[in-house]
Amino acid sequence: MRDPAMSQDTEPLGGGAVNDGRVLREGQTVRRPLPANAPTLHALLRFVRSRSDVEVPGPLRVEDRTEILTYVAGEVGLSPYAPWVGTRNSLVTVATLLRRFHDATVGWQPPSDAAWSTAFADPAGGSVICHNDVCIENVVFRDGSAAALIDFDFAAPGRRVWDVAMTARYWVPMTHPTLPAAVERGVEDPVGRLRTFVDAYGLRDGDRRILAGVLLEAEEASRRFVAEQAASGSPAFVAMWDVPARARFDRKLAWLRENSGAITRRLLDTEADHS
Repeated sequence: MRDPAMSQDTEPLGGGAVNDGRVLREGQTVRRPLPANAPTLHALLRFVRSRSDVEVPGPLRVEDRTEILTYVAGEVGLSPYAPWVGTRNSLVTVATLLRRFHDATVGWQPPSDAAWSTAFADPAGGSVICHNDVCIENVVFRDGSAAALIDFDFAAPGRRVWDVAMTARYWVPMTHPTLPAAVERGVEDPVGRLRTFVDAYGLRDGDRRILAGVLLEAEEASRRFVAEQAASGSPAFVAMWDVPARARFDRKLAWLRENSGAITRRLLDTEADHS
């Protein structure tokens, strides 16, 4: 229900746990809490918009502790997810959009005083800028295909393989087929869907060989982040860190460890059917 105090042109935008309830659309602009490293992120967004066809929000201005960005029109998947979220086309177009974003950042020189979030940053560093949070709620779709990326708060330099792993966690999803994230989307072969995602991205063989291990690192980083946020008392994360949720994380990690060999073989199999 709309807050009576809001103007008729103001609409709350859902999707994010960190900024839940604090992101507002006003006409063709979006108002959201100002990240501590906003100057770095705004420089990144301006560069991507000026040097590529990758669609991202445009920084407009800062008012006190609020950033105002251009609104990106389209459809965003929100829980409970619609069937289109789990389609092969969604998987493929997210992968190709991620690749285009990475390619757009090659050679960019961040500001000398650049500051990045460390929450999901690649511990190995790297030569591209990773979004690090290409969850379902942070991709805008048009006509059934991924069209734009939003919410760059966790972006940081890293390797392509790291961001592929971070993104695949959500979109495949990389989890035990009997856990809710897979069951609710009818995913019975996550490793096969991972192969589809990796092929669409165009990941090189060297990165395919290490992706299973990177998936584990990324999942462990996510688990730490959720646990830390819950311990700090963040309501959204407290709610997602109950005993059943922790058990699901543990089962997911165990499944990734048990299937690491199978994942690598499937990713490198030149005879596999990828239709």
